[in-house]
Amino acid sequence: MLTAPALSGDRRELRAARATVDTAALRHNLAALRRRAPAAKVMAVIKANAYGHGLVVVARALRDADALAVARVEEGVALRDAGLTNRIVLLEGVQHADQLPLAASLGLDVVVHSAEQLAMVTAARLSRPLAAWLKVDTGMNRLGFRPDEARGAAERLAASPSVGEPLAFMTHLACADDRDAATTDRQMAAFAEALAGLAGERSIANSAGMLWRPDGHADWVRPGIALYGVSPFGDSTGPDLGFVPAMRLASSLIAVKSVRAGEQVGYGGAWTAPRDARIGIAAIGYGDGYTRHLGSGTPVLVNGRRVALAGTVSMDMIALDLAGAPDAAVGDEVTLWGPGLPVEELARLAGTIPYELLCGVTQRVGVTVV
Repeated sequence: MLTAPALSGDRRELRAARATVDTAALRHNLAALRRRAPAAKVMAVIKANAYGHGLVVVARALRDADALAVARVEEGVALRDAGLTNRIVLLEGVQHADQLPLAASLGLDVVVHSAEQLAMVTAARLSRPLAAWLKVDTGMNRLGFRPDEARGAAERLAASPSVGEPLAFMTHLACADDRDAATTDRQMAAFAEALAGLAGERSIANSAGMLWRPDGHADWVRPGIALYGVSPFGDSTGPDLGFVPAMRLASSLIAVKSVRAGEQVGYGGAWTAPRDARIGIAAIGYGDGYTRHLGSGTPVLVNGRRVALAGTVSMDMIALDLAGAPDAAVGDEVTLWGPGLPVEELARLAGTIPYELLCGVTQRVGVTVV
């Protein structure tokens, strides 16, 4: 997971693998999402180290969001320690009763999604009441009260002296990224029926849901991946939808060598030169978060020109067939994803989702914030 590097000052520039996080892109994406849901408030999801982009960096860039959402208490603590005063929502709530006084003292909103959490909150005696959200499980079958349990849980929470502000409600769409209308219709109907007649703000839509289901915008939208300029859909990229990618992952060539036709490159000889070729070695590998699931032929940019991965990704290095960049030399820049090479394209080739690639960038990668 990408974090602020241990190196300081100009030494950060000495790191081979580096990520650039574009705060202007983050702000652009937040504004673009507001235009998609003008009547709703925006809860910007920055859990998992802001999808690998840096928790505090992204929180500061998105401080104009109506709320910030994280998964766990320690993420909320880190934001408060960094001086963030935004409304912060703990999407997983608390795991232990002794976290409730901490959440209350820091003014963190707590999501309640289980009978155990409900018991903890209603039994707590806190110095200040919590803002609470009740999560309703409408078909994700992960977290939340079943629809027929939601009303009773809501009544208990609303009556608890540990809960201050009016109770709010949320659910999570399971298939919005597939544009599965039937499943989404069922979930939205179940949510509405479970809460019929209960006062309180509602939140339904994630990035995918808010982009194609305006009837699910409700009072709050909860965009995640789209904030980072990445599409939640498998058939498009962030720029296709008007977003700007916020992360560029790059490195440099540390060697260029010639191989003859028929010679093999890398572990296991996974790539055989079909002709005499120039091979570039870039200083990045799975130790930096560039996944080993990417194989020969994967596109990489050298000085902005597409070349192909040649052989297996190593821990610290990759080999590139430089046929597409015949003048490439040691020290030239290599882009793994970013402008001209969407992370969505890499994810499809790796058989995964862009979320995993972004979150997988490791702490030894240097970080530049612009």
